[in-house]
Amino acid sequence: MIALVQVAAEAQNPLLPPIPELVIGLVAFFIVFAFLAKKLLPNINKVLDERHEAIEGGIEKAEALQAEAQDVLEQYKAQLAEARHEAARLRQEAQEQGAALIAEMRVEGQRQREEIIAAGHAQIEADRKQAAQSLRQDVGTLATTLAGKLVGESLEDHARQSRVIDRFLDGLEDSATKAEAVR
Repeated sequence: MIALVQVAAEAQNPLLPPIPELVIGLVAFFIVFAFLAKKLLPNINKVLDERHEAIEGGIEKAEALQAEAQDVLEQYKAQLAEARHEAARLRQEAQEQGAALIAEMRVEGQRQREEIIAAGHAQIEADRKQAAQSLRQDVGTLATTLAGKLVGESLEDHARQSRVIDRFLDGLEDSATKAEAVR
């Protein structure tokens, strides 16, 4: 009986499947495994390799783009530095040109001022000479008339009148010159 119980217990053991089912299950497993290993596994490996290469290629492209971006950045910085240098040079040239223009205008203004002063002095001198000439004629006429009244005869003779006037005015100029020398 014990053998029967053991056989019955073996038949009833849920952990141990029947041998024919176990053999069929193993054969089916190996068939499916072989099918997967022959057909599906190479495709999976191929896709994984392609993804790996794509990732590696993407990293390399990213590194290349980063290096190119760094080169572009360096070129930009160099151009910016050159533009700043050029702007500073142009600013310096403009300041120098401005200073030269101011100096030139100052010299021109000085020249014009001196011309105006010289023209003013010349005009004053011409006016002084004209006033002296007019005064000389007026004083000569008055002196001749006064001398004629004092002498009692007419001094209408023009040559005599000119000599008397010239002597009188020369005397006045000499006395004025002496008075200025004394001062």
